[in-house]
Amino acid sequence: MTDMPSPKIVLHAPVDGVALIELSDPENNNAFEADTLNLLSRLMDEAVADSAVRAMVIAGQGKHFSRGASPNLMGVLRDASPIDVLGNVYSTAQGAMRRVYNCSKPTIAAVTGAAITIGCELAVACDFRIIDETASFTEAWIRLGLLPPLGGMFLLPRLVGTARASEMILQGRRIKAEEAVKIGLANELVPADRLRDRAMELARELAALPPQAYRIAKLSFHRALESTMENEWNANAMAQAILMSSEDFAEGVASVREGRTPHYIGR
Repeated sequence: MTDMPSPKIVLHAPVDGVALIELSDPENNNAFEADTLNLLSRLMDEAVADSAVRAMVIAGQGKHFSRGASPNLMGVLRDASPIDVLGNVYSTAQGAMRRVYNCSKPTIAAVTGAAITIGCELAVACDFRIIDETASFTEAWIRLGLLPPLGGMFLLPRLVGTARASEMILQGRRIKAEEAVKIGLANELVPADRLRDRAMELARELAALPPQAYRIAKLSFHRALESTMENEWNANAMAQAILMSSEDFAEGVASVREGRTPHYIGR
């Protein structure tokens, strides 16, 4: 019997409401192929559909979060026609990143080692980034004659400001761990032996929040990045009115009055 190849990404069963999505190709530093991006999309859909999953941690096996596109994928990009790139390759890659960025549940990237090109864009698409002292972020696309196509061009200026974003995007400058936290690219720096534990701890904290409120707040937060203050006042008043009619809001008020920990059910 021929051994089946190991999956390059694994969705682990949730523990305490937290699912781990693990990039599982350490021999290749978790480089992405087109089929890996398709697998990430499928696993994201599976995790979102699972009511037992309340939050997700995305991490990489081995020394590096992800080195980005594999040499094989780079060859596919080099040889593809513009129509094929637009219609197939980047619809696949953007499909995965859209799912992460728009995920209705909390997402946390636990980054060790290098997060390069696709790996960097995947981490940036998550709600939070917890890193260790070996972590670094590099949008090296410009050094390949390309640009960041998967969200970094939009998100980085909003995360780190235009000066640092221009260095990352237009120079391909590598941002190391301490600087990443200092400029707002990462949320927290922890020792390497604490990285997974801290990411899971944060995920459990987020998983305990009211799911409806988190989903609507995240949607509103993303919309506000492209909106105006007047639009946001109007839209958020409507969203708040909807949330105030939820069972979770009633539970939150009751828990404060009764001096106990709330239990949210997502309704």
